[in-house]
Amino acid sequence: MSVSEEDLKAVAAQLGREPRGVVEISYRTPDGRPAVVKTTPRLPDGTPFPTLYYLTDPRLTAEASRLESAGVMREMTERLGTDPELAQGYRRAHESFLAERDAMESLGTDFSGGGMPDRVKCLHVLIAHSLAKGPGVNPLGDEAVALAAANGLRGTAIPADWPSLPEASAELSESGE
Repeated sequence: MSVSEEDLKAVAAQLGREPRGVVEISYRTPDGRPAVVKTTPRLPDGTPFPTLYYLTDPRLTAEASRLESAGVMREMTERLGTDPELAQGYRRAHESFLAERDAMESLGTDFSGGGMPDRVKCLHVLIAHSLAKGPGVNPLGDEAVALAAANGLRGTAIPADWPSLPEASAELSESGE
């Protein structure tokens, strides 16, 4: 895996600091900007960094923060306790995340990110995971991306064809997840 100097400079400009442990650009926006980086499970100085996918595009990070402030995380966490299919899909996302990270380097922990698998504590991580992997892997990340798309980011920071909330819910039900 490698990432170009040009991409690292773009990510540094987005973050306002030098990025650490970046191994690839995992998602680019439709307008071509790096938006999600994949990082090593351990930073160059040895610090564990279990997040794996990190959101960098300022439009997406601002929208994730806005959604968090609007109480979306609390509502999603409540649904995990009442919707067994949603909880099962979210657990599968967590397990997939761990398997992918552990294939790079095991941190000896079952912590993945974003609160998975039992709660939602960071939409930035869930949005990054969904954008990196595409729809159908992380149901709550997919919902957060759909909400961001509906709030004006469709076609610029989010693919024009990203499923809307009703489509995402229908796909989840049809797949039996």
